[in-house]
Amino acid sequence: MITVTRTNIRIEPKPERVIPLYLKIKDKTRIERIVSDVLSLDEKTVEETCNRVLSEFENRHIGFRQILLKNYDSIKAYVPSHSEPSLSGKLLLGLYFTKEYSVEYTALFNPSIVIHPDQNGLKNGEVRFILSLRATGEGHISSIEFRTGIISRAGEITIDPSPSKLVGPNKNENSKYSKDFVKKRAGFYNDFNASVFDYLPEQFSIQEALQKIDGVTANNQNNLDSTKKALCEIFDTNYNISFDAGIAISSRVIFPASKAEKTGLEDLRFVKISDHDKTRYLGTFTAYNGRKIRSKIIETEDFISFRIRSLYGKAVLDKGMAFFPEKINGKYALISRQGGESISIMFSEDLYCWDTYKIIQKPEREWELLQIGNCGSPVKTAYGWLLLTHAVGPLRKYVISATLLDLNNPEIVLATLGKPLIIPNTDEREGYVPNVVYSCGFLLHFEHLIIPYAISDSITSFARINIYSLVDELLKK
Repeated sequence: MITVTRTNIRIEPKPERVIPLYLKIKDKTRIERIVSDVLSLDEKTVEETCNRVLSEFENRHIGFRQILLKNYDSIKAYVPSHSEPSLSGKLLLGLYFTKEYSVEYTALFNPSIVIHPDQNGLKNGEVRFILSLRATGEGHISSIEFRTGIISRAGEITIDPSPSKLVGPNKNENSKYSKDFVKKRAGFYNDFNASVFDYLPEQFSIQEALQKIDGVTANNQNNLDSTKKALCEIFDTNYNISFDAGIAISSRVIFPASKAEKTGLEDLRFVKISDHDKTRYLGTFTAYNGRKIRSKIIETEDFISFRIRSLYGKAVLDKGMAFFPEKINGKYALISRQGGESISIMFSEDLYCWDTYKIIQKPEREWELLQIGNCGSPVKTAYGWLLLTHAVGPLRKYVISATLLDLNNPEIVLATLGKPLIIPNTDEREGYVPNVVYSCGFLLHFEHLIIPYAISDSITSFARINIYSLVDELLKK
């Protein structure tokens, strides 16, 4: 018999956790007017206004003045060359083009969990973890947040206190990529003129590429607009970010930083993966620009520096993908959803390119007939790859169940649980999206399966299950 132990842990949205963002104004005339009005103020008014606003808001943020100066740089082109403002003037202009955004005001949900890279200072049997969460605020914009905690030998969970201040990462705006890196991605654009690579160096930034293409266009009078557009998209969706190492991980928030994800980074599924004695963390997420989705991957070794990359190929057009924690027969492996309703598996020697898949599980039972998918990466057991699944039934009710895959050939489904494992109870039915329990990743600690899960797309809690009782139920004939 399977016993699901729900904890009393509730990770809830905190409206006071805000991040300063650049206030983008599309109307250039309006920007010019605001800049002109600020520049027309006398220096005493500038200093008094700047100091008053700073005294009210500076203690709410980390590195606030640096952020203001960075936002000033974004509108610096509208400042006449003969009107260089003072430091207070620059800060005040930065303040006018900055807003606070409550990243988790609406919801804090869809968690995944991995072993923390730092396991120092723990008691025997304890493990420290990192929890990634989807935070949603105004306009349903989703970003990635983190929490940390400890699991005891007995499976008890403790969440570390989270700081009230949040900070976003620094984006490397001048990243250079190899010609081979860009070529592989350019091949997925039908109207890309590959002859431009004849004029590009082995390593180049987007600025260098566009300048070179403009020169080629001027000399040869070729129309390379579609090629330029494709290059801009490749560089926009493949970028690097980093945080100050001194910033607490629970203060770090990864906010949308490219056009492809401007409406959100959704449902990150992290897993710790070892490959040729190199350990790193891979996560897949859905980038949403308000009109269409795109499957992307985030890579890190330390949760300080991150590489954001797009996935390419015919098999990554849907969402909800999760990596296996190790290669299978020399290839990367992904559990994914295809056609919006079935679970599939795919393999590739290239981490970023996926062209083929095989459906391994379809909706069959009344509680899963709308769709099924994964609840994060499978965990390795002596009995097979254990995969938690989500399933949707009548009235769009989401439940969590389980599937067991063959260790050597996970295309083979050894067993599926004949009933839901976790069902939204009466205390979990109400929320932003009612009647939903959902997870993006779980963890095996000794005999305990630790499952963080979202409650009705609003808050996050935890459940604990004995792995042996679950496997026994799966293999019961």
